[in-house]
Amino acid sequence: MRQVFWVGALLWVMAPEAIAATNPVLQIGIVQRFGEQPGTLELKAQPGDRLTVQVDLLDRTQTLTGDRLVLQPIAQPLPEPVVDERVVLGTYRSFETAEAAANQWRSRGIQVELAQPSERWQVWAKREIYHQPLLRRLLLDSVRANPPATTGGQPSLFSQRRDRNLLVSGAIGGQSFASERLEISAGKGAIEVGRDRFAGSLKLQRNAYGSYTIVNAVPTETYLRGVVPYEIGAGAPESALQAQAILARTYALRNLRRFAIDGYQLCADTHCQVYRGLKAATARVDRAIAATNGQVLTYQNELIDALYFSTSGGVTAHFTDVWDGPDRPYLRPVVDAHQPIWDLAARPLSDERNLRQFLAIAQGWNELGWRDFRWRRSSTLPEIAQGLQRYCRAQNSDCANLKTVQSLTVTERSPGGRVRKLTVATDRGPLVLEKDAVRSAFMAPRSTLFYLEPIGGGTQPLRGYAFVGGGWGHGAGLSQAGSQKLAQLGWNASRILQFYYPGTQLQPMSDRLILWRDPQPQ
Repeated sequence: MRQVFWVGALLWVMAPEAIAATNPVLQIGIVQRFGEQPGTLELKAQPGDRLTVQVDLLDRTQTLTGDRLVLQPIAQPLPEPVVDERVVLGTYRSFETAEAAANQWRSRGIQVELAQPSERWQVWAKREIYHQPLLRRLLLDSVRANPPATTGGQPSLFSQRRDRNLLVSGAIGGQSFASERLEISAGKGAIEVGRDRFAGSLKLQRNAYGSYTIVNAVPTETYLRGVVPYEIGAGAPESALQAQAILARTYALRNLRRFAIDGYQLCADTHCQVYRGLKAATARVDRAIAATNGQVLTYQNELIDALYFSTSGGVTAHFTDVWDGPDRPYLRPVVDAHQPIWDLAARPLSDERNLRQFLAIAQGWNELGWRDFRWRRSSTLPEIAQGLQRYCRAQNSDCANLKTVQSLTVTERSPGGRVRKLTVATDRGPLVLEKDAVRSAFMAPRSTLFYLEPIGGGTQPLRGYAFVGGGWGHGAGLSQAGSQKLAQLGWNASRILQFYYPGTQLQPMSDRLILWRDPQPQ
């Protein structure tokens, strides 16, 4: 029997044993696009152990063993060329904004799917629905004639002629093979992949982009051993480690939908959570995970969007200060200090004079002394123009043809101080960047909590801008730097989480909790 939740525009369906289990097995893409670049990948058993590889061949399954497996992509000619084609409705820096755009398309009756063919996320017209060239072109003509208000650039048709098929060749125990699918296990349950060591089993499978993904099947609590030390550091105070473990568990179980298009659940980099296997796990990390076993953070009986980041700069952000989509009530500006230091209601940071005074305060902050708590980073106008050109090319936008930038102006700032809109005067007219697109377009700012200082101007030619601000990362949720100060002050994990996520509840994972509810399109 399967359990079905109606979740807004989508159904969330899971086997009940996967929901009820406190330690469900996760599917993590640890090598996401193997084969796009030439080269080999080595997998090794632990000393005294052996790998077992199940190889899918055309007419049978072959079992091979050895202590070392070497994989390499190979291209085989096709009898006839084929054309791979899809409608790309938008390209985005983050999954969160891509998902909000996907909901807008669904509200217009267009069936879509989310993909990550490179470092950026895309919304595709669902391939099994728009499976004929005529359907794809009719859809493209329709959406171009009536474009939605999204920040993903112009809808386009991706078309690629292919005369070769990518396979993976392997060698283990003196035997060679070529296949599209492998399952790899080890007797002692740990496999070396490059410089990292992963518990559980691995499989190699095709993805939606013509290359391959190596997927690690690993229990949730073991997965956390490869996340917590890489996200906050194994040396963090005990209650900060516990808070990170709870958030990492909550984040993972809420985000199992991210890579549905590719047949796995989560990635192993900063587009999800950094996951590097067992090599950095320590007894302190293991104790923090065990002390919080099965605990998740919830809001109204649903797992929260357990976002976190490095450094806030003194204040956290609303969800909608950073991404499109509906706000999360528990993700709102929190002054990152353990004592009263600033009243946001009385002195909102949407007023730049207040922001400058806020950033000038030198004492009382949770993050005081961290490298990225305050920063000043400069860019010349040509450097700004180059960054914009790269951003516009990635977005498939006409602004990729701009040549010069004349000025930058912050045209909207949130009460928490984050830049929500920045207008760029260019030789092709004004360009408005919103929310996380600001960090995507420019290399200088470490966060969107900044103001601009012209370099030159007045009687001198304007040469560029200094970005003056604080924090590193998106700013929504828990500050890893700030949580460590609170832990040093004696705060327990529950109190730390309540500080950064007001109104939430700490609960054991159970089948009574909703993993994720797709919000209704706005």
